[in-house]
Amino acid sequence: MAIHQWPQDERPREKLLNHGASTLSNSELLAIFLRSGTVGQNAIELGRSMLDEFGGLSPLLGADCGHLCQHRGVGHVTYVQLQAALELGKRYLSEELSSHEVMLNPDRTRRYLASQLRHYPHEVFACMFLDNRHHLIRFEKLFHGTIDQASVYPREIVKQALRHNASALVFAHNHPSGDAEPSQADIALTRRLKDALKLVDIRVLDHIIVGAGHTVSVAERGLM
Repeated sequence: MAIHQWPQDERPREKLLNHGASTLSNSELLAIFLRSGTVGQNAIELGRSMLDEFGGLSPLLGADCGHLCQHRGVGHVTYVQLQAALELGKRYLSEELSSHEVMLNPDRTRRYLASQLRHYPHEVFACMFLDNRHHLIRFEKLFHGTIDQASVYPREIVKQALRHNASALVFAHNHPSGDAEPSQADIALTRRLKDALKLVDIRVLDHIIVGAGHTVSVAERGLM
């Protein structure tokens, strides 16, 4: 049955208006962007089939245009709309962090870092540059590839921190495997960077490891 034939309160758009976006399932939210389905599938069923094919919302939104548009019923317009929505979410979280002390709301900080890093199929090392009140000055993805002590350069991080006049930093990187547990290499790298930045009176507050659906704080584990 087509969605327009459903009871009004069960249609995704009307449900969102009446009860809020949080009441919609992932497939219902996707249906709002898809607008229509394909032969034999309404928009919600199409959204559900996309989620099944990609293995969830995160890998679906992280897919490139060519891969996403291979799915029947999905084209460039849908890809553009989904990427625009994703970027708006990232910028919203960034503005929230810029106006509040980062360390006072660790959950918000972790959500922001996860939104920025969890979609990458390779490791990305990033840094939050903070002022003396721990407000976000700038977020930068500094190094790509396998993250180890050889591929992350303390000199570059110190240079960027001084350039932004940062007083404190929060590091973050993703584990494409999905396991957010910090490795011994992660811990050693954190301590090495902390020592390097201490020489220029810049504090390292934390190193967040981003996995699939969860994050781990090296500071909270007492490993810094």
